[in-house]
Amino acid sequence: MKLGAVVITMGNRPDELRALLDSVAGQDGDRIEVVVVGNGAPVPDVPAGVRTVELPENLGIPAGRNVGIEAFGPSGADVDALLFLDDDGLLPNTDTAELCRQAFEADPKLGIITFRIADPDTGATQRRHVPRLRASDPMRSSRVTTFLGGANAVRTQVIAEVGPLPGGFFYAHEETDLAWRALDAGWMIDYRADMVLNHPTTAPSRHAVYHRMVARNRVWLARRNLPAPLVPAYLGVWLLLTLVRRPSLPALRAWFGGFREGWAKPCGPRRPMRWRTVWRLTRLGRPPVI
Repeated sequence: MKLGAVVITMGNRPDELRALLDSVAGQDGDRIEVVVVGNGAPVPDVPAGVRTVELPENLGIPAGRNVGIEAFGPSGADVDALLFLDDDGLLPNTDTAELCRQAFEADPKLGIITFRIADPDTGATQRRHVPRLRASDPMRSSRVTTFLGGANAVRTQVIAEVGPLPGGFFYAHEETDLAWRALDAGWMIDYRADMVLNHPTTAPSRHAVYHRMVARNRVWLARRNLPAPLVPAYLGVWLLLTLVRRPSLPALRAWFGGFREGWAKPCGPRRPMRWRTVWRLTRLGRPPVI
């Protein structure tokens, strides 16, 4: 099974990027072809054989990754699966790519694998990096309903069938949008605790656009993918959760600004999932109202 890898970078982490690329090159099995996308910034020096694409402006995370996909042909057709890796991540184990190949080959309906993210110093995995509601045990692998954007492998047949990441999202929830479309098409998603990406522990709110984008894209996610009766239920639950978490006043203002923007601006094509997919998500432990 032929693997490729897509890494997007802002050009500000040259040492971390080089370490990541070395860890990809050190994987067991066949060579992994890598494309590094400079998202509105020049790509730092990379090892020989690594392809680069430099975009004149920052298109955001999903659109940047989509450019990387197309570098492997339409919908990434030149390879069987693509690894999407954060430029400040690192594959500490040399068998991760082989484990991906084995998993995809063993299960023809497995469309996406999400890795466990671990802090390189402590080995700890943040709760938010376990993509299920029952997240207390990050060492337990399971079927899940979404995946982690910078630590995953996606079968390119999934992209060809359901489309790429939603480029207009720019940042936040683009993985869940793709995951819901994949699940609706009959694909499965696995969280694998034995496939590890080392990444420093961070808070998502470090991004200045975090609160606005999270709210806006949450609305877009619902408008694009949920049956009409579930849209107000899903967004109502997230409104309550946001208030319970008691963000700062500036954060709350940004969140409500994004929420309004999500209703006011186009979200792309609407393709509501089937009710059988709603039931499938529920059986997997995460009904699409939370």
